[in-house]
Amino acid sequence: MSGSSRRSPGGRPAGEHEVKGLAFRDEGGGAGGDEEEGAGAPPPSPAAAGPRVGWRKLTFLPVVLIAVLLATWLWYRQADLDALTRNALGNGQVTKALWQHVQLTVISTFFVLIIAIPLGILLTRRAFRKATPFAMAFANMGQATPAIGLLALLVIWLGIGRRAALIGIIIYAVLPVLSNTIAGLKANDPTLLEAARGIGMSPLGVLTRVELPLAVPLILAGVRTALVLNVGTATLATFGGGGGLGVLITTGITSQRMPVLVLGSVLTVALALLVDWLASLAELLLRPRGLEVAT
Repeated sequence: MSGSSRRSPGGRPAGEHEVKGLAFRDEGGGAGGDEEEGAGAPPPSPAAAGPRVGWRKLTFLPVVLIAVLLATWLWYRQADLDALTRNALGNGQVTKALWQHVQLTVISTFFVLIIAIPLGILLTRRAFRKATPFAMAFANMGQATPAIGLLALLVIWLGIGRRAALIGIIIYAVLPVLSNTIAGLKANDPTLLEAARGIGMSPLGVLTRVELPLAVPLILAGVRTALVLNVGTATLATFGGGGGLGVLITTGITSQRMPVLVLGSVLTVALALLVDWLASLAELLLRPRGLEVAT
């Protein structure tokens, strides 16, 4: 009975007809019952995809950092410290230097973001595209200049203090965020942008709802690079009176005290790796779902 229900009145299968003695099948017509029954099945849901961040990503680096810091602390506890070393590391000096380093990194990154991302958006608009080479040349000059030389020039101009150190770090880290913002916005498919305009979206709506979401992966990659650069460059802030973990490193070198040098270096490396790990998590979590590629 089921077989007869799939046949036309002329005895041919459903979707097939005869013209001048020749049999033709309608386009898309299925020959088997399984195809017809599955034709209306809904497509597989993307919600079945796995989590964005796996347990290895969440645990591996923190475990390694904890092991390294614990080993450094155990070595420091059994080391023979003289009066100069105890004076350099005591009275909360390590905590103070670490907090200053974190402040330098966070403040400089904040200003890099509010400068480089809006500037990158502006330079991709039609009215300001001609200024892009000049802006990129200026940003390249800022990063091509040796960081210690740039800081020295700023100290001569602004005097010793945190302000000169912050401006130097910001100038040094603008390039990756600016270049990635411009590249991400320029890489967008023009047909998608034209379609968005065609359905009546305003230029601001196209920017905020189409262009920026599509450019998020590249922009976040630039921010991640800038964060790591800022952690490293902040160690030079000590030469301009900006503080940070560079104080411990320079003290250890000048006084030839290995515990001070090791502690400052390990904390700097651990902070850079921690910041890079947090930025990689943000890069995964903030990436729009539609841009994820199944692996």
